[in-house]
Amino acid sequence: MDYTVNLLMSQFVTHDVKRFIVSKPEGFSYAPGQGVELAIDLPDLRAQGRPFTPTGLAADQVLEFTIKAYAAHAGVTQALHKLAPGAQLLMSEPFGTISYQGPGVFIAGGAGITPFLAILRDLAQRGELGGQTLIFSNKAPRDVICEKELRHLLGERCLLLCTGAEAPGYLHRRVDRAFLEETIRDFDQRFYVCGPPPFMDAVNGALTALGARAESLVFER
Repeated sequence: MDYTVNLLMSQFVTHDVKRFIVSKPEGFSYAPGQGVELAIDLPDLRAQGRPFTPTGLAADQVLEFTIKAYAAHAGVTQALHKLAPGAQLLMSEPFGTISYQGPGVFIAGGAGITPFLAILRDLAQRGELGGQTLIFSNKAPRDVICEKELRHLLGERCLLLCTGAEAPGYLHRRVDRAFLEETIRDFDQRFYVCGPPPFMDAVNGALTALGARAESLVFER
């Protein structure tokens, strides 16, 4: 790992997602959408690095991460959620292939919203949210990360889907070929896709079948 950083604070943003604020090393910079590897600086956890995406603005004096804890297994995310302010983390240099390449449709599944949070916040600061659409799929309303902010930023161009529950203000649909065909008029534009691997494979496959060009699909390769 390249840096040692300190956890300054953490707070819940949903029932199983926390926002972490950590110190920012001098000279450290990243492009919105890039990720880093984080590990907890404890003897039994130093070798267990995992990729996470900074979700704040690149110019901020601190780093923000938005991290979901997965209850199905006692792993790194669970350990991160239990850390107290002052804990030390090890952090790598930034990496990744998700970057903003022009207006388009952002399609996220669950915690896959994190690189798009960084990009959309950056675009909002620069006044360049026009032409952007977000399709964000979750199991239930309580799982939607930063819902109020995303609705505020994008208005009617923020489409929130819930696959496991019906609720007012949410589409009870999956991001499948039928939904994309009904919702999107222009497949000759950029599509940004992030989520669990099966989600990305299915969405990219449907987009390609509907006419999207392979070079217009932006995702972690």
